[in-house]
Amino acid sequence: MFQIRSDLALEIRELYKENTQQEIPGVEVEQKKQEFATITHVKVLNQEGSKIMGKPEGSYITIESPSLKKADADVKDALSQLLAKELVNLIPNKSNFKTLIVGLGNWDITPDALGPQVVSKVFVTRHFFEMYKKTDDPTMRPVSAISPGVMGTTGIETVEIIRGIVEKTKPDLVVAIDALASRRMQRVHTTIQISTTGINPGSGIGNKRKELSQHTLGVPVIAIGVPTVVDAATLANDTIKLVVDALSDQASKESEFYKLLRGMSDEDKYSLIKEVLDPYGANVIVTTKDIDVIITNISQVIANALNIALHPGIDLKDVNRYLQ
Repeated sequence: MFQIRSDLALEIRELYKENTQQEIPGVEVEQKKQEFATITHVKVLNQEGSKIMGKPEGSYITIESPSLKKADADVKDALSQLLAKELVNLIPNKSNFKTLIVGLGNWDITPDALGPQVVSKVFVTRHFFEMYKKTDDPTMRPVSAISPGVMGTTGIETVEIIRGIVEKTKPDLVVAIDALASRRMQRVHTTIQISTTGINPGSGIGNKRKELSQHTLGVPVIAIGVPTVVDAATLANDTIKLVVDALSDQASKESEFYKLLRGMSDEDKYSLIKEVLDPYGANVIVTTKDIDVIITNISQVIANALNIALHPGIDLKDVNRYLQ
């Protein structure tokens, strides 16, 4: 069965529009441009939209910026502020809520290490509140963090680990960070998606685990993800489309090769690509060669945004010195 592999609500909406030339019923889309980024709000309003999108009802906010891959400190600070602003609109509207930050992924696989790297850079404060018996502070809020690893190394479903922590520490909010998959190479490392519907760890690489959501944990869950990989067959399928579009001169259009590609459906092309890749291992995931540096930079952007959103009275310079 033909299925484009993507975790981004924005891309699923784009694919539907490409195939039908219309918007998805039951889905609202709003887009605005900033100096360094384009922000798209996709809201799944009802069951009809949810069924077509293959995603639960809720909000999906996408921040796209080619500058996200760069190491420019000023750009990173601006994107952190932008992401923090979107997060503030989603977090509980009370002064002293408790937050658990969950870094999903595998430390040993760089494209999957985004979550753990973010956790290593966030400012955790729950122990201060516990130690000094504080219930309120004008500069910070209680924040705890965990990198639970993956089922292959722990033997435990991630949701079971997090549910146990939630039952014991009783946070008001869970924020889960994970690496995602995209259908377009240009969105890899340049896009951040925030959703209010939780997340399925491992879904981007076809290893879908039990979801982390309000339904499974009993508290609201905000998911933050960045596409770090592209499925090879999906990438090749989109590349063929670009080749067909590039063959625009009359001689090319009259060639048998052009007619063959033009006449094939997406499902036929995708099946052919899978068949060709199968002897070499069809489940090929592609990332970029500078993934180490990029994951370090993007994890800092997300961690800074969380620090800004959750600790409104703290200077980021002080936090960074503390974390060093």
